[in-house]
Amino acid sequence: MSDLSMLINGLKVPAENQKTFERRNPLDGSVATRAPAASTMDARRAADAAEAAFVKWRDTGPNERRALLSKAADMLEAKLPQFVHAVAAETGASSMWTEFNVMLAGGIIREAAALTTQITGEVIPSDVPGSLAMGVRQPAGVVLGIAPWNAPVILGVRAIATPLACGNTVIFKGSENCPRTHQLIVESFEEAGFPPGVVNYLTNAPQDAAAIVEELVSHRGVRRINFTGSTRVGKLIAQTCAKYLKPVVLELGGKAPLIILDDADIGEAVNAAAFGCFANSGQICMSTERVIVDKKIADQFVEAFAAKARALPLGDPRKPEPVVLGSVIGMSTVEHCNALIDDALSKGAKLVSGAKAESTLMPATLLDHVTPDMRIYHEETFGPVKAIVRVEGADEAVACANDNEYGLSSAVIGKDVARAFNVARQIESGICHVNGPTVHDEAQMPFGGVKSSGLGRFGGRAGIAEFTDLRWITVQTTPRHYPF
Repeated sequence: MSDLSMLINGLKVPAENQKTFERRNPLDGSVATRAPAASTMDARRAADAAEAAFVKWRDTGPNERRALLSKAADMLEAKLPQFVHAVAAETGASSMWTEFNVMLAGGIIREAAALTTQITGEVIPSDVPGSLAMGVRQPAGVVLGIAPWNAPVILGVRAIATPLACGNTVIFKGSENCPRTHQLIVESFEEAGFPPGVVNYLTNAPQDAAAIVEELVSHRGVRRINFTGSTRVGKLIAQTCAKYLKPVVLELGGKAPLIILDDADIGEAVNAAAFGCFANSGQICMSTERVIVDKKIADQFVEAFAAKARALPLGDPRKPEPVVLGSVIGMSTVEHCNALIDDALSKGAKLVSGAKAESTLMPATLLDHVTPDMRIYHEETFGPVKAIVRVEGADEAVACANDNEYGLSSAVIGKDVARAFNVARQIESGICHVNGPTVHDEAQMPFGGVKSSGLGRFGGRAGIAEFTDLRWITVQTTPRHYPF
């Protein structure tokens, strides 16, 4: 069990009221972490510190920022054993998933380091003689980053790395479900030598989240908010940001469709579906939620896919035996998925692998012959229970893929790449992969969704646009004529 502290202005501190909260392991209920339960006063202190530190940090040269970020990446990667332990204890995820998180998170920090010299502007032709007109990108100010538990290292790093590269200071509000995991990220930046106040870390009890977020968003120095999490909470944060006219980047829920066309290679389709459906037990915003397969090949595909799903190892990630599926985050996920299974079976779906679960160790579960009158057709499972929908032809597949409020990730499998690409163009999603899984991320790519999956983009140069202000600045180089 870990006792944690927050980081405010370079100092490790408890909550000002000395309150704490506990995060328990989802498998056995043991206390994994005890963390400070921040008050609104703590939130204000963190925002004040970040605002004060911004005055110097915004003028720090790009190569100094690059060096610090590069060192933070090294520090983070060196903590891999600690991350494996913390993630298993707090969220029940497998070591395989944690190792992938740390690898990609290191890449995200290094990509941010490379961006420090790419924050450019442009000279814009002016109608005023002698006017040098420029579009200049400058740091926005304090950035509030809020990250979830499901890809804790990737999404925690993503919340802070590019804002820092752009010359902003950061307040990182860790997830109530993995405060130790998120503290390890902050320690990596602290050990790299970032000045006091540039990176600040808050933890809060679940019941205090709304008050803490409002206190931070309302602060005059906080100029950007980025949030990754559920659509329900994202809408609440968007409302708070609108109240104070603060720009926000939102990466929210998904119901990612995987379309398998009638000319698909069955083996490739099965592998893409298995990875997209069951990586981290389906608890990824990009997870394949609906496998949409052409009826011409459906029987062959479902037989092979079900066999693959049944063979995936399931177990306690804290034990030495390697597993693909560890624990889900809690019994609420189990209850939600069991209800979706009951509903689908009562309306004619067929269970082809897995079963209802009695603990957070949930098997890879597939429901075939899913139809629009079933809850699982529309609702995000965020667990290892997946729907197979049979369709006739590409047009029906596209209509099924778009028959949803979400639009984050998607994928299309087919041997005729031109045909598959044209299908991909018709899908309403921010991300689509042809002949790949729905679960895929790279640090330099523009990552984000449409519809109820969010606003704005993380990653690469797209992140620069989100975390800087574009200013129009002119210099009059010759005497200017005025009409009066």
